[in-house]
Amino acid sequence: MRYAAHDAPGFTIILEGECWITFEGQEPARFGKGDFLLLPSTPPFSLSSHPGIEGAFREPMDIPVRHGDQEGEPDFVSLGGTFRIEQANAALLLALLPSVIHIPASQGRADRLGTVIGLIMEECGRDDPGKDMILQRLLEILLVEALRWRGMDSGVAGLLGGMRDPVLARVLRAMHADVRAGWTVAELAGIAGLSRSAFAARFGDALGCGPIEYLGRWRMALAKDSLIRGAKTLDRIADEIGYESASAFSTAFRKRLGCSPGKFARSVPAAEAA
Repeated sequence: MRYAAHDAPGFTIILEGECWITFEGQEPARFGKGDFLLLPSTPPFSLSSHPGIEGAFREPMDIPVRHGDQEGEPDFVSLGGTFRIEQANAALLLALLPSVIHIPASQGRADRLGTVIGLIMEECGRDDPGKDMILQRLLEILLVEALRWRGMDSGVAGLLGGMRDPVLARVLRAMHADVRAGWTVAELAGIAGLSRSAFAARFGDALGCGPIEYLGRWRMALAKDSLIRGAKTLDRIADEIGYESASAFSTAFRKRLGCSPGKFARSVPAAEAA
């Protein structure tokens, strides 16, 4: 079976049997029982019982589907799903994450992930009050549980790599705790206990951008979140993220996003702002 790209994160856990998954432009990879796969942005891929099989295109469905022989016990069973990230900040998140997160069953996290997914399955089959809120929290737990896995490729630049480096983690915590501060490379290097040049190189290697550029991206992510929610004035947003005035914030926002804060807020779909 083949699936088209899906502009949202996707996940799957293999419950029984094994399969081969081939992402566009890559070699087939084998997945077995208990393996967990998280795709921050789902690319085109194929799913098959053996490598090299060209299947027909399928549309994802939100009901159980059985392919092939409809009789007897299935050779392969998996559970997959997707969740939505606010489009305003999706680009920032995807830039900070690896393209594929594969957690093999042999790494010992299958039981934890399976427990969370079991709760998601159970909740989807119920119609109790608070269902949507519980599902949202369970999906958040699933995402965090996958992202905290330390077997992830440490060579991929991004926020996770930075947080796994104790030196850079101190810096990131300080920046996130006081985004209003007029941080300089020298001040951040002092927190890291490194020279300016060593700190800048280490930060860039781990996160894929310089510390001041990262701070600017993070401020804009917070600003976009506030604009989407629509409960704060531009003056308040500017003050909370470290700009001296609404005018200075608007200028910086337009420079990075290509539009004014007001136009951005008006362009957000109603469903996303809700």
